[in-house]
Amino acid sequence: MRVSPTFILAAVLATCSIAHGKKHPFSVDDLLAMERISDAKLSPDGKLIAYTLRTTDLAENKGRTDVWIVGTDGSAPRKLTDHPEKDGSPAFSPDGRAVYFLSTRSGSSQVWSVAIGGGEQQQVTQVPLDVAGFQVVDAQRLVLAIDVFPGAATLDDTAHRDQARKDGKVKALAYDELLYRHWDQWEDGKRAHLFLWHVGTTTDLMKGMAMDAPTLPFGDAGELAVSRDRTTLVFCAKDDGPKSAWSTNEDLWSVPLDGSRKPTRLTAGNPAWDGAPVFSPDGKTLAYLAMDRPGYESDRRHIVLMDWPSKKTRALAGAWDRSPGELVFAADGRALYATADHVGNHALFRVDLATGEPKLVADSGMYGDTLSLPDGSVAYTRNTLATPSELHILRGKQETQMTHHNDARVQAIEWGAWEQFTFKGAHGDDVHGYVVKPAGYTTGKVPVAFLVHGGPQGSFGNDFHYRWNPQAYAGHGYAAVMIDFHGSTGYGQAFTDAIRGDWGGAPFEDLMKGLDAAVAKYPFLDDKRVVALGASYGGYMINWLEGHTARFRALVCHDGLFDVTSAYYQTEELWFPEWEFMGTPSENPATYDRWNPMLFVKSWKTPMLVIHGGQDFRVTEAQGMGSFTALQRQRVESRMLYFPEENHWILRPQNTKRWHEEVLRWLDAHTKK
Repeated sequence: MRVSPTFILAAVLATCSIAHGKKHPFSVDDLLAMERISDAKLSPDGKLIAYTLRTTDLAENKGRTDVWIVGTDGSAPRKLTDHPEKDGSPAFSPDGRAVYFLSTRSGSSQVWSVAIGGGEQQQVTQVPLDVAGFQVVDAQRLVLAIDVFPGAATLDDTAHRDQARKDGKVKALAYDELLYRHWDQWEDGKRAHLFLWHVGTTTDLMKGMAMDAPTLPFGDAGELAVSRDRTTLVFCAKDDGPKSAWSTNEDLWSVPLDGSRKPTRLTAGNPAWDGAPVFSPDGKTLAYLAMDRPGYESDRRHIVLMDWPSKKTRALAGAWDRSPGELVFAADGRALYATADHVGNHALFRVDLATGEPKLVADSGMYGDTLSLPDGSVAYTRNTLATPSELHILRGKQETQMTHHNDARVQAIEWGAWEQFTFKGAHGDDVHGYVVKPAGYTTGKVPVAFLVHGGPQGSFGNDFHYRWNPQAYAGHGYAAVMIDFHGSTGYGQAFTDAIRGDWGGAPFEDLMKGLDAAVAKYPFLDDKRVVALGASYGGYMINWLEGHTARFRALVCHDGLFDVTSAYYQTEELWFPEWEFMGTPSENPATYDRWNPMLFVKSWKTPMLVIHGGQDFRVTEAQGMGSFTALQRQRVESRMLYFPEENHWILRPQNTKRWHEEVLRWLDAHTKK
């Protein structure tokens, strides 16, 4: 099923030529109109897939979610829930006759159920607090994730404390240690705990423990695994106390589902990250992912197999130089499916348990929500630079698309054709990039939107992105160029590691050489009309470019670091800067100073649009304010766009629309005069 970029380019061009003149270029309105699939779950008999579908309500400035179901035999998808409130996170009942899901329709987030044939939806849980997530144990038991005060005697006790705090006149918060805020939330003394719900009764399986499961800020029910005999829960959590802000030591824990004893740490011997647990079909093996280096959040994740219940472990595919993102056992238990960044795609692999040999299954886009069917086939979501995620199934070498929520929208758009290219970058290494042509391109030179990805351990590739989509620029008359510089993922761990202590070195060299290579290879790129844009690390690089080159007409810096030294003292996850800059600012000031954009402000001359979110605790608003102040005092043409209610990302639909309008207006003003 391997498809070359050249084939993709030809296919897109052919599609555009078939209905030339009947299509329209991609815009932010098209981006918001696309329906989004997530949370795919397989029925016990392997005949149905339930999933969440998100649609955007622009007038209400929010997304709406419902639960859908589709047959793996190709039967048409159908909606199971249809309520104005949010319904999502589906899971099948053990007998496969019903689907459980989370809903806010009762006024709080609770578990509900609906028969697979549709009909009346019934509330299952009625606990006094919001249920953040759940996993089905059996016909009478669920595991619930609920935020509680660790010392609270009951759920009602936490609810009463919440109400007292809400009614109180003093809103002050006091802290004695880090982390005191995380991502976009201030810590309030509560922890995410796992509860066994048994026909109305609840038991805190983490009673009194000051740790969160699922982990914050992005953990979900995928961090939980119930043993096949339904006696034990395995989950992921960090218990590092005051070291939590600079430790990545998340561990796997096990706890009896009857609550007869406290959780036991399964991976105490590894001081680095462990997670993503999944049991084999026969229940004799627990597979999970692990990192080796403490304090490094982007170390290579490798597969570990733990014999159950002896707890003996062995590494699987130890020499495989990719970093898996999810694990799913094949139905026969002889292999694991794993997804991983791979040369500009997020590919699907099958890893044999006997030999440890990884086999590439599919690498034409971004794959996720992998499901292994009893007949040996595999289902997944897949998206590309010109197609949002839809569910597909792969039987042998034949892929079939199962859902078609966005087909009509996709076919109405004249997409920009794309191609991947390579060049010699820093250290003489091969570096990859993508070029996306303007929609409907025919002839002549066009302005260039040079997109710099964040992370920095990330990738801009064959992906339908809902915040940084190159088609939004291609639809507006720009060619988009994206470079996976040193530090990017999908090219081996050494390539990812190379950015450490070198933030403005090899990555900057790759970006400049990559732009040169693209201009030389694609004559339609106008080297005199290039604008650069980036967010997070990409925003850092925009500030770095500002002080080190004058080749861009204009710049856009979103949530970018301006002063890496002060940013250390303002952010929350300290392990990140301590790894990247090889210590704290007091321990290693030379590295912080060497790669600090603030120290090169005297060279700033290029017009810049600065964008920042007020709830961004990862790169705080002070960094954006610093950039804008520096620009203004240098008398550089500049504008600041501030979103008080957004975090590190722009999530609200109307804010997304405003973001794109402002950015494109800024680019046009400096390239289309």
